[in-house]
Amino acid sequence: MQTARQNVVTRTLGRTFPERRLFLRSDTETRFVRLTPGTQAVAVVGSALVVGWTILASAVVLMDTVGSGHVRDQAAREQNLYEERLNAMSEDRNLALSEVKEAQDRFSAALARVSDMQSALLASETRREELERGMDIAQANLRRAIGARDEARAVAAELSDENGAEADLARMGEMQATIDVLAEALDATAGQRDDFASEAEEAEDFAEEQILNARLAADRNDRIFDQLEEALTVSVKPLDEMFDSAGLDTDRLLDSVRRGYSGQGGPMTPITFSTKGVAPDSTSLRANGIIDKLDRMNLYRIAAQKTPFALPIKDSFRYTSGFGPRWGRMHEGTDFAGPHGTPIHATADGVITYAGRMSGYGNIVKIRHEFGIETRYAHMSKIRVNVGQRVSRGDRIGDMGNTGRSTGTHLHYEVRVDGQAVNPMTYIKAAESAY
Repeated sequence: MQTARQNVVTRTLGRTFPERRLFLRSDTETRFVRLTPGTQAVAVVGSALVVGWTILASAVVLMDTVGSGHVRDQAAREQNLYEERLNAMSEDRNLALSEVKEAQDRFSAALARVSDMQSALLASETRREELERGMDIAQANLRRAIGARDEARAVAAELSDENGAEADLARMGEMQATIDVLAEALDATAGQRDDFASEAEEAEDFAEEQILNARLAADRNDRIFDQLEEALTVSVKPLDEMFDSAGLDTDRLLDSVRRGYSGQGGPMTPITFSTKGVAPDSTSLRANGIIDKLDRMNLYRIAAQKTPFALPIKDSFRYTSGFGPRWGRMHEGTDFAGPHGTPIHATADGVITYAGRMSGYGNIVKIRHEFGIETRYAHMSKIRVNVGQRVSRGDRIGDMGNTGRSTGTHLHYEVRVDGQAVNPMTYIKAAESAY
């Protein structure tokens, strides 16, 4: 039965692929190669498999290229969006701080004016009390004078028939003139008292108005502080997560930035408290809390420029090999494949410590960054920087090539922390998740 099946298969192959002979002729002899139906069938199947594998591999490469280009564009857009958010937050911070300072100045001026008005009110009240006491004394003297006048008139009436009546009348006229002067003085004193009372009432009204304005300003400041605190909390949290996911000690990192900073846009100075032993008010405490968060966000911005959170390739590329064991050896970086001569860019601010040829790496550039971080860029076709040169994130440092121990054009990219190789994708993915 099995033999019959083999005969059927052989006859089918014979009809599809008839036996052929390939003649090979030389100067002295002629030979031929016999191509059986089975050999021809194997050759056709093998060719079909090769063609199919070629088509499949081309499709995979094309899909990788398209996907990597999309990831790079998305990362660039998100990075631009993050920088725009930082700029907008910086402008809002400056505007809000200016408004807070103006409100505090107005509040201080109002308190000073209220204090002056209260002092004037107390002085006016003191003068009013003195005038009242003076009026009471004057009224008592007036009553005594009126009593004396009445007594004098009675005496004058009794003595009107006696000698010396004219002299008594003269004395009565002098007493009447004195009484008239005292009455005028009392009237003037009463007018001054009324004026002081009116001024005191106006001072009280002004003080109440200034106190109301101060309360409204405090409410407005509270709303501004609430908005600033909420916005800063939303902005600082992703930055904390980005540096934490990269495995960096954020407190030590920010302290290092604060100690080594020089230039504009750096650490901010808190509001100065009173040196007279008076406890700081709640507004100053909240303002200093906001300044602390703004300072932290600004330090994060400086640290992000000095930390390799960017991609070294901005053009189209594809990932070909990641960090970890490969072929029995440790692969200490990530490989990016692309066309020969593709620009290679620094992923953070730093100083070039090596630019030349190194065994295995080929043409390589090493950059020393802050916080004990170093990046390496290997297998370059051309180096565009020199040792000792300071570069910024995004600066072009070389071209992609195939030098050193390499099986194709690509960039071998390493990140080392305190001399120990770490996975570069940890930094790249941390930045993508934060943006």
